[in-house]
Amino acid sequence: MEKYGYVRVSSQDQNEDRQLIAMRELNIPAGQIYTDKISGKGFERPAYTALLKKLKSGDLVYVKSIDRLGRNYEEIQNQWRLLTKERGADIAVIDMPLLDTRLNKDLMGTFIADLILQILSFVAHSERDNIKKRQAEGIAAARLRGVRFGRPAKKPPENFSVLVRQWERGKLRTKDLMAQSGLSETTLYRRLREHGIVRRK
Repeated sequence: MEKYGYVRVSSQDQNEDRQLIAMRELNIPAGQIYTDKISGKGFERPAYTALLKKLKSGDLVYVKSIDRLGRNYEEIQNQWRLLTKERGADIAVIDMPLLDTRLNKDLMGTFIADLILQILSFVAHSERDNIKKRQAEGIAAARLRGVRFGRPAKKPPENFSVLVRQWERGKLRTKDLMAQSGLSETTLYRRLREHGIVRRK
């Protein structure tokens, strides 16, 4: 039997140290800890895919919490079934000792574990939905207060009005205006519109 750990964080900004520490405390070799950092735009999990390829019947997979297996109720259930039924591996959820498929493999034990899994999967799904809802509400409230998101707009140089006059008189080409003002084409035209300047045809 081989012992593996699976670690997942949802973006490059999150820190996986808490999960890694828990795996090391279980004496899982570093080479058998698989870590995925998932961007907000997708859910590609190369490390998890690599783990599945290595996994054999009777092996054991540790996860820190049930939501590391998936983003929603259905995904968690599917991955649990894939690991335990199709691959024949055991799963141990560190934060929930009752979710350890090595324990009570009789019918009653399996029933209780499945019931707990369904409840916790539902809770994880609901909490994720609530977090997204609170984030959306917070962003909406901040926008109403005038908070602007994203990178701050680049300011034109102090001599911008002089450069624009030269550009209007045809003494400065657009690409030279962009180079000397340090503005991209999109930002340049936005600044020109803000100043009420219409580009000559």
